[in-house]
Amino acid sequence: MTERLREPAITRQHATSNAAGPNPIDADEPWMRGLHADTGYLLYRLGLRSGQLFNTFLQESGLRLRHYAMLRFLAGSQGALQRELSNRLGYDPSAIVGLVDDLEKLGFAERRPSPDDRRSRIVVLTEDGRAFLRDTDEAGLRVTNELLEPLTPAEQEVLHGLLLRIAKDGLN
Repeated sequence: MTERLREPAITRQHATSNAAGPNPIDADEPWMRGLHADTGYLLYRLGLRSGQLFNTFLQESGLRLRHYAMLRFLAGSQGALQRELSNRLGYDPSAIVGLVDDLEKLGFAERRPSPDDRRSRIVVLTEDGRAFLRDTDEAGLRVTNELLEPLTPAEQEVLHGLLLRIAKDGLN
């Protein structure tokens, strides 16, 4: 009996991936069958692809998805302490400082004295930040439409409802 040497799947995947992101999942590849049965992996791949598409758009402005998430959070608040941003967004506190610095340089956010404690500063979305978010809404919609193109509108609605239910229960 001869033993066939097999190349690890991870090596094959990286060797064949392109700059635009991972290759489409190929159900005919025997080494992928186990991963296709793993819903968590499929969600991971979809999230990875979504992030890559959106980051490609955001890079034109010098931002990344993490910046966008912070702007989107600030749009729904009257401002937030940096430690609150860290807790709510799940980012390391040291990363928050750099993200806020980046947004301040672009004029999308600013640090202001907290109305509750003048020793503390809150991060607030500026009008330029609000305008940027309005402009990115269309790009976000294009990314979503591209990802969900294989589904009918009714299937997209069902998927959104299921993901929302999971997110509410599992990400709080």
